[in-house]
Amino acid sequence: MSIALDTEQVIQQCRSGDTKAQRALVQRFAQQMFLHCYRYLKDRSDAEEVLSDGFVKVFQHLARFEYRDEPSFEGWIRRIMVNEALGFLRKRKKVVYVEEREYESIADPLSIEGTIAAEDLYRLVLSLPLQYRTVFNMYAIEGYSHQEIGELLNVTEGSSRSLLSRARKMLHQLIINTENRYDA
Repeated sequence: MSIALDTEQVIQQCRSGDTKAQRALVQRFAQQMFLHCYRYLKDRSDAEEVLSDGFVKVFQHLARFEYRDEPSFEGWIRRIMVNEALGFLRKRKKVVYVEEREYESIADPLSIEGTIAAEDLYRLVLSLPLQYRTVFNMYAIEGYSHQEIGELLNVTEGSSRSLLSRARKMLHQLIINTENRYDA
């Protein structure tokens, strides 16, 4: 049996209330979804809370999901987790988005000489200020459009672009500083 078929069968069992299937589904996706939550929240206990709330939503809305394949299902779960993380931030008033009036154009701010380890890049993204980290994650990692980001964060598309531009600039500088430390 293929993994996709197994996932589809588990989904069907979850829809009928099978708790073993629900546990299997959580075990299958929990680790990678935790990482998505953590990227936004930067706090382990907050990310665990959002992950838990997110899976509750997954099971509440599973009957309406039309399964096509595993990547589409994983994307659907990821979108729920991201929305939960954003809702958590709004509820806790941890982030307030101000309208960014200017859009700074950067040709390719992350094209740099040298290399940086994925773990270091992950750590640098986590070190970005919350506003920048959130927009960067949504656009560069999750693949949201500026229109979608604007709608979800209640800002204009221009603000989304500006926040992303500033996040990229800051990340670029952090990468250069990190590489300089390794070269010294």
